[in-house]
Amino acid sequence: MPSFWSALDRLHASARRQRWLGRLAVVTRVLLAIGFLPSGWTKIIGHRFTNLPVSNPVGFFFEALYQTGWYWNFLGAAQWLAAGLLLIPRTVTLGAVVYFPIIVNIFLITLSMHFQGTPVITGLMLLGSVFLLCWDYDRLAAILRPPQRVSVPNS
Repeated sequence: MPSFWSALDRLHASARRQRWLGRLAVVTRVLLAIGFLPSGWTKIIGHRFTNLPVSNPVGFFFEALYQTGWYWNFLGAAQWLAAGLLLIPRTVTLGAVVYFPIIVNIFLITLSMHFQGTPVITGLMLLGSVFLLCWDYDRLAAILRPPQRVSVPNS
């Protein structure tokens, strides 16, 4: 499949030459970080995320997460870590990698719990996260590509 990878390399190089896409990547990083900071902080300091009653399935779900104690704080810390890494130019790629599984989980929760309107927001955040991973494809390619086979001559 060398043609697939070389085509992907060419597509990525072409996208990287587009100045507006570079600006979009910076704006996306900042917006995604801003999206995680308030909710992450709420969890870090041990406050509830919603005031919905436990008779509501969404309220019940968040109350159950809140009652886990340190796991609730861990979720917030992970959100803050991802946001912080996205804001530091040297750690952007790692930030995108950390951010992705968190937002996938949040998106799936909003879908499965039938949140009103929230799947649109979390879906856009997921799309932004995928964009950042694609933007840093050149840095991730080494772990994405299958290993190269090395031919050993017969002796």
